[in-house]
Formats: sequence, structure tokens, C-alpha cells
Amino acid sequence: MFIEQIQKDLNTALKEKNELQVSTLRLLLSEIHNCRIEKQAELTEEDIVAVLRKEAKKRQEAIEAYQQAGRQELVAKESKELDILSKYLPQELSGEEVEKVVKETINEIGTVSQQDFGRVMSKVMEKLKGKVDGSKVAQAVKKLI
Repeated sequence: MFIEQIQKDLNTALKEKNELQVSTLRLLLSEIHNCRIEKQAELTEEDIVAVLRKEAKKRQEAIEAYQQAGRQELVAKESKELDILSKYLPQELSGEEVEKVVKETINEIGTVSQQDFGRVMSKVMEKLKGKVDGSKVAQAVKKLI
């Protein structure tokens, strides 16, 4: 479903001569294709969402780096690319929802300390895979341990 929609949007962008959207969607399709080759199998929706998140994260990191360097024109370009990619990403869970899952996981594990951070993180990430960025989960776990 994702790939068909991206292809359709790429064709529309080509007709509209929207160069930024064309280049962003071509790069995204290329990354999805590379992931398919790497896995040597057809990708699931979860795999495609993972590629989308990875590409969005790259844009976010580039935005932060360009802001520190004072390169506003590049910040604007990366922000537009991030907006294009965000259209295809499923809605992320809110901080409260993440904290709720972390609390449930901590209750399942039992008594936890700072040394159990990795164990809690892995259990929570299993439950929330593809629904939220790992940094949000790490913040919630640090806060609640």
C-alpha cells in the first residue's frame, strides 16, 4: 500500500514539476528497494515504516546540524523533505501513551533499578516497534526508573 501511494505521488510530482518532492520520493523508493535487496524478501508494512522513520530521522539530524552551523537555506530544504516524508508515517504515540506502556512493562518485570534500563527498553520497544521513536522511549524509561 505504501509503495503504490508513494509511486502515485511521485507521478503527480513529476507532472507538477515539483523537483524537491520528486527527488525526496525517488530517494525514499530507492531506500525501500535497497532494504528489499538487503532482506532478500518482500517487505512488510512494518519494514517500510522503519525505512520511513530512518529517513525522517536523517532529515531531523541534518536540520539540527545545519541550525548549529547557521545554514538556514539548508534547514528549510531539509524541513520540506521531512514534511514530505511525514505524510507517509503513521501517527506516533504521545508521551503519555509511551509512559503508560513503560509503567505497564515495569510492573510486569517487577522491581527495577537503573541497571535494568536495557531490559526495560528492549521489552517496551518490542511492544511499540514502529509506533514511536526510540529516543522518546528512552526518555520515558529514564524518567520512570
